[in-house]
Amino acid sequence: MPQSIILSNIAWSTPDGHSPFSDLDLTFGPERTGLIGRNGVGKSTLLRIVIDDTQPTSGSVLRPANLGVLRQVVQLSEGQTVADLFGARRALDILDRAEAGEASAEDIADADWTIEARIDAVLSDLGLVATARTPLEALSGGQRTRAMLAALVFNEPDFLILDEPTNNLDREGREAVIRLLSGWRRGAIIVSHDRELLETMDAIVELTTHGAARHGGNWSQYRAQKALELAAAERDLADAEKRVEEVARSAQAVAERKSRKDSAGKRNAARGDLPKILLGGRRERAENTGGTNARLNERLSREAAADAATARERIEVLQPVVVRLSSTGLSSGRTVLSLDNVTAGYNRDRPLIRDFSLSITGPERVGVIGPNGSGKSTLLSLITGRLQPFDGTVAVPVNFALLDQRVDLLDRNETIRVNFRRLNQEADENTCRAALARFMFRADAALKPVSVLSGGEMLRAGLACVLGGATPPPLLILDEPTNHLDIDSIAAVEAGLRAYDGALLVVSHDEVFLENIGVTRRIELGNA
Repeated sequence: MPQSIILSNIAWSTPDGHSPFSDLDLTFGPERTGLIGRNGVGKSTLLRIVIDDTQPTSGSVLRPANLGVLRQVVQLSEGQTVADLFGARRALDILDRAEAGEASAEDIADADWTIEARIDAVLSDLGLVATARTPLEALSGGQRTRAMLAALVFNEPDFLILDEPTNNLDREGREAVIRLLSGWRRGAIIVSHDRELLETMDAIVELTTHGAARHGGNWSQYRAQKALELAAAERDLADAEKRVEEVARSAQAVAERKSRKDSAGKRNAARGDLPKILLGGRRERAENTGGTNARLNERLSREAAADAATARERIEVLQPVVVRLSSTGLSSGRTVLSLDNVTAGYNRDRPLIRDFSLSITGPERVGVIGPNGSGKSTLLSLITGRLQPFDGTVAVPVNFALLDQRVDLLDRNETIRVNFRRLNQEADENTCRAALARFMFRADAALKPVSVLSGGEMLRAGLACVLGGATPPPLLILDEPTNHLDIDSIAAVEAGLRAYDGALLVVSHDEVFLENIGVTRRIELGNA
């Protein structure tokens, strides 16, 4: 069987006829390939076709016999242990019977005496404090993801297929996955928006509505190629706009010459010194020449305008998002948040946060990091008043906005526009539409109901509604803002946050995101 995955003339359509891709030809060789693209472009469908969970409308797939697949959502059964992920329950049962003196001769012959130690070793390699016998229900979602990835690697597949492997992982988990894939020497397809993970790739395949394009190298090399494409598109636009002007000037010059000739012909006709037949011939030739020139200029103008439009579309796709916002008016000496010796949680005997203090003054940008279960969500609940501390004080003396992962400040039954007007009652319609356009909700896109938005669109809508008004709040709190967003949406969010001049408190495991929005101070929880 091949050690590559080869897709030939692949097409797929929904029952209502929507086709995210067609005539797709791709080869994934024995290298690590990052698969990127906007949400909804068909990445998950393409993965299902690759692993034979979904049949394409047309085309064929050649794949290795042994695929290791990590899905985003896995259904677990009651009573399962880590050993079930490895397919090792029977092997452990044999060892248990042997230890109890109840093993048959057949059991002894089939026994794998080292399997438990080997499973524990690969779990340790991924930073998991767990064993083959650990119940899956005792693990967090991120820990289960790492355990499933350990099981895939343990079984030595010919090819790995990973769908967003670092989603919902804490810093330690992300680093473990990145470390594992950095050492992987067989084929792998990794759907991800994690730019740190994409830096370890050998190639990037970008899926768009126009098809798929392969770029050799990692994320940084892909971005460098995109920068070259943007520069080329800008040159093409300048050339096309120059041709539009030249065609217009040429047409004007031809029209002026024709006007002068027509005027001269009328004067000659008025004098009567030329025969009528000769005048008629000249008039016919002038009309034919004028018509030919007009058609030529019209064609050249149409072609130049089409080239300019194509270049503008390419620039809009390639150009980094830039957002401009009103000022919050926050002064550098104003305290926006203060926690003093706070102890809190949901059980006084086992507090999640103990004797914790934090102060944010002026437009500081603070990142909150720490492993899953360290109290990050508890901290946000304290700051927003949803949870009262057992001891200590919490003060937020300014207006603030929280954008959680569900963006609950938006009414899902209303449109983006209605939400903006509700949250910014002083704004008129022009202000509303301009603010939403800055976050890429132009024209009819602003009239979408929130209920139909993707995760990335919803966060952009939340940012537009919170930051797009005349006076944004001086403090903005974000909870894991990049989870489940595609890379274009992350770029838009980063652009909006860079333009914001208030204070930021951001809970995130995404180190690249924290760097890109200018976080200068990090608070690590769960370190005591």
